[in-house]
Amino acid sequence: MPAATTLWGAGASPSRRLLEATAGEDRPWDARLLRWDVLGSLGHVEGLRASGLLTRGEHARLRAGLRRALAAVERGTLRLGVSHEDVHTAVEDWLTRSLPGLGERLHTGRSRNDQVACDLRLLLKDRLLTLADSALELVEALLAFAVEHRAVLLPGYTHQRRAMPSSLGLWAGAYAEGLLDTIEALESLWRRVDRSPLGSAAGYGVPLPLRREAAARALGFAGLDRNVGTVQGGRGKLEAAVLFWCTQLGHEAGRLAQDVILWSAEEFGYLLLPAELATGSSIMPHKRNPDLFELTRGRAAAIEADLAAVLAIKGRLPSGYHRDFQMLKEPLMRGLDRTEAMLAAIGGAVPLLGVNAGRSAEALDAGALATDEVMRRVEAGQPFRAAYRDVKGDLGRGRRFEAPSPARLVARRGSTGGLGDLGLPEARRRLRAARGWTRSERRRFDQAMRRLAGRGATPRRGSAR
Repeated sequence: MPAATTLWGAGASPSRRLLEATAGEDRPWDARLLRWDVLGSLGHVEGLRASGLLTRGEHARLRAGLRRALAAVERGTLRLGVSHEDVHTAVEDWLTRSLPGLGERLHTGRSRNDQVACDLRLLLKDRLLTLADSALELVEALLAFAVEHRAVLLPGYTHQRRAMPSSLGLWAGAYAEGLLDTIEALESLWRRVDRSPLGSAAGYGVPLPLRREAAARALGFAGLDRNVGTVQGGRGKLEAAVLFWCTQLGHEAGRLAQDVILWSAEEFGYLLLPAELATGSSIMPHKRNPDLFELTRGRAAAIEADLAAVLAIKGRLPSGYHRDFQMLKEPLMRGLDRTEAMLAAIGGAVPLLGVNAGRSAEALDAGALATDEVMRRVEAGQPFRAAYRDVKGDLGRGRRFEAPSPARLVARRGSTGGLGDLGLPEARRRLRAARGWTRSERRRFDQAMRRLAGRGATPRRGSAR
């Protein structure tokens, strides 16, 4: 493999074994950054021009060349091949062949360290907004389910034992609000992703009069990672924060999936799996299996493993850059993929779930109604502890209490957030606010990318995934 395929070669050709050990398994993940590497380079060129390091003519030619490179990426004619060490090599080689001499100036004032950090932040901005939209679609589905089935009563559970009356509306609304809590936390994470690392080079800046703010503005970043050492110090930390956010989405989706698996089993029967959400068995013709929900549960667990990998890689390193950082891409991108697949699957499944209201109501037996009997006696004047002891004794003697009507059960729980007041309008307000934020940030991000690409239409998404 010739030395020209590396950006650090000094005339001697590195051995194939060295290149495969340092680049081989990284190429498929690096290839996802091609589009973002070109766009990041377009922003870098704007910074170089603003810093007086490119003439007007050089800037115009480099910008035009990079826009052609972007079109080549989208056509599939600019690809990361086995002859390239990384995505940066592929782009710079292509540009240098297109603009001999001038293309070699692209790397002025930049290291691959801040270059890949910029690529990753652009990718993350795109992917995080997409994931937030998918999570909001799941919230929308859960709120619609809660409205439709708010009057379907069933037992709530603690310790996997029947506890007190609940409803499918309360159950779905709780998951919707839990997801909203996580989605709203994206704004804090976003402030860290939305800072430009360009100009930090390998973590110590460069001896050039770089106007870092100009590149940041061109790329649509809200600001800078100001201290140049912060960028390398944040490698792994930022990836972990992203995957932790994904893990929190996974916890909600995984628990929701587990509830569906359990409650759709014959022993419960509160929920019904339609044929389009179930798989069969190759040997047992009666089976209707919840594979989609099992894989949702499994993906939620696997995202935690991706987070653990990032923490393990990052947590043992001193300050500065280390090649170990290259290994952060795989768990990061894999975790993003798993989160996207998980949200898409369960978001499309919730509206199709069936409900057996009769089976749910039957499960509200004396045990689940015992607390209602205690509170009925308290309202009649009996001290709570005495009422508790008496009801416990009655249950021990096999007494069954007459069930209040469903309307009465709901009416007795009129406090905020209870069965009688689920607060669904407030959840919808939060949903609208979160959608407004994601749309605003998506518009700001896409506008910056369109300006760099020199286009008036929204750029096609997904080419970097």
